[in-house]
Order: sequence, then C-alpha cells, then structure tokens
Amino acid sequence: MGYRIQDVISCLEQLAPSAYQENYDNASLICGDRNAKLKGMVCSLDCTEAVVDEAISLGANLIIAHHPIVFKGMKSLTGRNYVERTVIKAIKNDIAIFAIHTNLDHVALGVNKRICDRLGLIKTKILQPKKEFLNKLVFFVPLEDKGKVLDAVFAAGAGQIGEYKDCSFQVEGMGTFTPSENARPHIGKPGVPQFEKEVRIEVILPTYQSSRVISAMKKVHPYEEVAFYLSTLENENQKVGAGMIGQLENPMDGHEFLNYLKEKMNLRILKYTELIDRKISKVAVCGGAGVFLLPDAKRCGADVFVTADVKYHEFFDAEGQLILCDIGHYESEIFTKELLGEHLSQNFPNIALYLTKVVTNPTSYR
Repeated sequence: MGYRIQDVISCLEQLAPSAYQENYDNASLICGDRNAKLKGMVCSLDCTEAVVDEAISLGANLIIAHHPIVFKGMKSLTGRNYVERTVIKAIKNDIAIFAIHTNLDHVALGVNKRICDRLGLIKTKILQPKKEFLNKLVFFVPLEDKGKVLDAVFAAGAGQIGEYKDCSFQVEGMGTFTPSENARPHIGKPGVPQFEKEVRIEVILPTYQSSRVISAMKKVHPYEEVAFYLSTLENENQKVGAGMIGQLENPMDGHEFLNYLKEKMNLRILKYTELIDRKISKVAVCGGAGVFLLPDAKRCGADVFVTADVKYHEFFDAEGQLILCDIGHYESEIFTKELLGEHLSQNFPNIALYLTKVVTNPTSYR
C-alpha cells in the first residue's frame, strides 16, 4: 500500500510535537493532502519557489521546511508576493508543504542540539526549560490490577522524568464505594458498601499527551468508573525549552574559538563582542534569533553565546561577561535539513529523500 504524507507528519510529531511550538508560530501542514500517497521528500530550511521547482524536477510531493512559508494569516492567494506564489505553485503541482519550526527548536534533539554537535559540545542541556508543559495524573486501582494499568500509562507516554523512565509514586490504602442499582461493578454488588484494597498511583506526563494517557488507563482499568484527577505542574520540563548549553572537551582562548566556530559552522563572517580574559569552556547556543536568552546564558556561566539576528544595542548587553557571537540566521540553522534528513531516512528507508541544493539565504556578503 505504501506510505502516506500523514505517516511522515506522524513521524515528525514524534520528533518534535507541534504542541511545543510558540503560540505565534505556524508549524503544521501548510498545504497539500495528508492522505496522498508519498512519492518523495525534500528537506529544506526554507520553502521558496525554487525549492518547489526542485521538488517537481525530483518527482517529490512533500517538502519539509523548518521555516513556515505561511507565517501570518492570508486573506487571498493571488500571487502578489513570493509567499503566495510559492503556495500556488505547490498546490498546482500537488506538492504538500510541512513546517516544523519552533517545536523543533524546543526539543532536546532538535536544532540547537545539532549546533552543539557541530561544535563538539558535551554535557549539553536545555538553556531555558519550559514551564507548565507537564501534568500530574493521580489514579486509584485495585492492588492486583496495578501492573497492567501502569504498563498501559507508561506505554502511552507517562512516567518519564529526565533520563529516567517508568517513574511513579505508589501508596496502598482502602478504597470505599457503594454501587447504585444501575451500576455494573467489577467488584462488589449494587447497593452494598464495598471496601477494597487499592493503590494510589501518581505519574508525570507531557501535557499534550494527557488525553492519550488517560484513554490508555481507562481502557485497561477494571472499574466501570475510574477515580482520577489531573493537574498542571509548574515544574520545568528539562527536555523542552529554548537554547542549549554545553562544554568544550578542550578549552580554547577567544581567538582560537572564533576560528573554530567559523570552521565548524562553515562561516564566511561573524560578528562578536570584545573577547574575554579567560579560556572558553562553556558555550551557549540558540539557532535563529536568540538574543532573548542572553540573561540565561550569563546565569548559566557561559563563556560564549552563539546565536543570530542580534541588534546593535543588544551587543552592549554582553557587558564583558561573555562573548556574544552573531553568526547569521541562515548559517545557524542550515544544518537543520541534515537533522530532518537523518531522522526521516531512518524511518522511511525506501522513500526517495533529498536535501535541497537550493541556497535559500536571502542575504549575500562581499
């Protein structure tokens, strides 16, 4: 039967759930039929008319781009600008466009991890973890049934805390209930008070997976009516957030690091603040426009913060505490297409997959 475009979308949702995108973003299927048969894929940082032409020539019918070609609402499609022309050309040629943007920025194996890998950073972690992205589920289950119910909620995505899985808290107690005359109880009889040894179980889960986990719990739970409650946590999710920080295996002086940065990120030029009088060991990064993370980089003791789109007066905010480097938006994220290509090739080995050869950088240098 073959794969459908929806299969690729589902695969990418596993890598970077759309629930992790910023509320201003448009990471989604921009155009195209998600039920269409998948013929081939093109991975790109941006989707432009030239990338659509490339997909047409390659016989591919799905473009996976980091940046959404449609970022703001459109009220018409008349071809008056490059955004509308790109979408029109894609629709006319039955090519779907899917964007995976700030959600890919925010996951531990996303855009910023790829930059860290390019720079050979170790002991990496999220620079600014997100809050209110975790829920706590508390439920009660008969003692003899706890194993199968726990297995179900773990399989559905609950119980992951950092590098630890299958995490739960359990305490035994006595549950009481009286089934009504219309009830069909698993344990006890209608109208008769029942006392049952139960286990109170608490698990943490990603907020976006709450419905899935609760559904899995109910499916295998023996009770007709399951007692549970769900609450939102203030805890930071250490696997989801903006930016990343790590350490160089071998500290360098400032000039040595700048040369190293240019080599590893294939840079022609970069902008940076005054060098600091210490070895460079701890490096913070954020693909794209990330200067909003400068306070976090300072707080974490970074010697260098590598990002893009830094404004003139924002360079002053480094205040000699670290080296602030602007390497360019395109340059900071161009290796994202490799990240996407590697992930998709592992999951769709028999589908034609291409990394665009189109240089979509709108900026030139002399």
